[in-house]
Amino acid sequence: MIYVTKTFLPPQEEFNKYLEKIWASGQITNKGQMHRELEQKLADFLGVKHLIYLNNGTIAIQIALKALELKGEVVTTPFSYVATTSSIVWEGLTPVFADIDPNTLCIDPKEVEKKITPNTSAILATHVYGNNCDVEALQAIADKHNLRVIYDGAHAFNAKFKGESLLGYGDAATLSFHATKLYHTIEGGAVVTNDDEIARVCEYMRRFGHGRPDEDFLGVGINGKSSEVHAAMGLCLLPRVEEFIAQRKERCERYDEGLKDLELRFPQKSAELDYNYAYYPVLFPSEDILVKCKAALEAENIFPRRYFRPSLNTLDYVEYSPCPNSEQASDEVMCLPLYPSLPLEDVDRITSIIRKTMES
Repeated sequence: MIYVTKTFLPPQEEFNKYLEKIWASGQITNKGQMHRELEQKLADFLGVKHLIYLNNGTIAIQIALKALELKGEVVTTPFSYVATTSSIVWEGLTPVFADIDPNTLCIDPKEVEKKITPNTSAILATHVYGNNCDVEALQAIADKHNLRVIYDGAHAFNAKFKGESLLGYGDAATLSFHATKLYHTIEGGAVVTNDDEIARVCEYMRRFGHGRPDEDFLGVGINGKSSEVHAAMGLCLLPRVEEFIAQRKERCERYDEGLKDLELRFPQKSAELDYNYAYYPVLFPSEDILVKCKAALEAENIFPRRYFRPSLNTLDYVEYSPCPNSEQASDEVMCLPLYPSLPLEDVDRITSIIRKTMES
């Protein structure tokens, strides 16, 4: 079986060394030694001022929305994972969908500006598959209309734009450390910000609103805390990130070679982006051809994923507004298997199946 991704687990003896420290300390949650160490190391590794480690990436978006005290409407992308939209709705805000650029698959700044009303308080955009949004254009729009900007950076771990962390743009960015991601802590997430006040608010919000000492309450909060065991996994994997990216890059380049000259499209990336090779998305000429290729792969026990689908503007709990570029991309995009241990001969087998199916 070859799935779209495969979780990397470190050697047990490495993980056990961290577990021994946890057992010795007796603390397994409430921001223990592992948690504090991971937060600092992640902030240093990513080159950001503040990183607030949380128990998942959805809570990260919800806390970011709450910490910025947003009201009314949030202009957002229809082409993302459902958590991007559901978090807006969950926080009692109204998602307003701006269509995507069909070349990058990220939100189109021109469409964003069309959607701004007196009720708009923020822009929530996604760095799709680790590909950067037009962060400069979006910030210019936000400055013009006095809006906040949040980036869903679930796919953007260690991606850089113009030599700086992509996560440093906007008022805040969020991360997911789910087991399927390039870098994971089994389950986990984070809010990243260079703003001291936003960091302060996110810190107490993740702890039910507790300040320090814990008897003080600074405001409304939720349980966004993670455990020492999850942080230990993150500490095990962090030194391997560059190796993971290099291995993923090698497999992406092998895909490029095997799929060249076919009638396929790929998201365009900025020349100023240092990509992290988080995913290998392919846009097929039509949904019919995609379905045929997917079926041919599954017949060989290879399971790609139609990711993202559906286009979020079509969800039954939001008000529908047409986003033709997103809806078309949702019908035609599929992510092929990609993970560091994927054998190169399996990459060749996948591309051969797609080529034979499309040429038949």
